[in-house]
Amino acid sequence: MIDYYEELSPEEQRGVTESIQQLTRQTFVLERRYDRKTKRYQVNRDYYQCGKHLEFIRAYFAILEIEVVENSQLGVIYLRGGQVVGEKLSKLATFYILVLKLIYDEQMSAVSTSVNAVTSLGEIHEKLGTYRLLRKQPSVTEIRRTLALLKRYQLIEPLDVLEELDGQSRLVIYPTIQVVLMGDDVRALVESYGEEDEGDGETEV
Repeated sequence: MIDYYEELSPEEQRGVTESIQQLTRQTFVLERRYDRKTKRYQVNRDYYQCGKHLEFIRAYFAILEIEVVENSQLGVIYLRGGQVVGEKLSKLATFYILVLKLIYDEQMSAVSTSVNAVTSLGEIHEKLGTYRLLRKQPSVTEIRRTLALLKRYQLIEPLDVLEELDGQSRLVIYPTIQVVLMGDDVRALVESYGEEDEGDGETEV
């Protein structure tokens, strides 16, 4: 493993280091990301850089008992395993992830040539109400903070400015939502949360 790294050029070594750092920091690397300026999906060079050195990167994370998975159909490389350290998420962030997964599954079950889905903040809150997940309307600050967190972890990409949020605000749902939770797990969690009274606790996802 060391020999492989040492035989790389300094530029390629930097690329390997960047890929490892990005996976450690964000868990996922997407093949394509939405660029709000051009309003188009752009190829993410980090994905191909990671893929080029995937076997080395897998060996590196294997030492930590973490698996590096490439799903070329979804266009995502991600970490999986019990040693992956999750971030403490607010209950609102957890609810958003659950509902985004349900919306993604519904759109992908229809005829579609894309692995990405688009929803709106209004649709998310409508689903939250349908499943009785929210007992009170979250503040605009809470919503912005939650969306910023989900964007950082490459689960969504807001198509509109976060400072101008309303029910029409649109969001791209990235295919990474597919590898966070399986469909059956999501529905079980939604049902269990719907039976609870809302609290201020936190969840690790």
